Amino acid sequence: MSQSASVWVVLLVALVAANLPFFNDRLFGAIPLPSRPKSLAVRFAELVVLYFLAGGVGFLFERRAGQIAPQGWEFYAVTSALFIVLAFPGFTWRYLMKHRH
Repeated sequence: MSQSASVWVVLLVALVAANLPFFNDRLFGAIPLPSRPKSLAVRFAELVVLYFLAGGVGFLFERRAGQIAPQGWEFYAVTSALFIVLAFPGFTWRYLMKHRH
């Protein structure tokens, strides 16, 4: 896979991972929880775990390309902000739109 394709795959994985906590009431989309609906704190905890999983996918692609670069705190600040921005559609759908039940 080319580097350009790898970047798009990582962005797509991040987009899906950022919105996953908001589009279902299961933990990580697979484990049913006894409390319905999930609390916002659980959704944010899921968001943090999924951020690191999406970053792991990016790290694997980078290692496969053979160009692992050392990252400082600035990298993690920017990528976490980008991940939060990618989660905005799911947050908007869950908390800002009216749903008929």
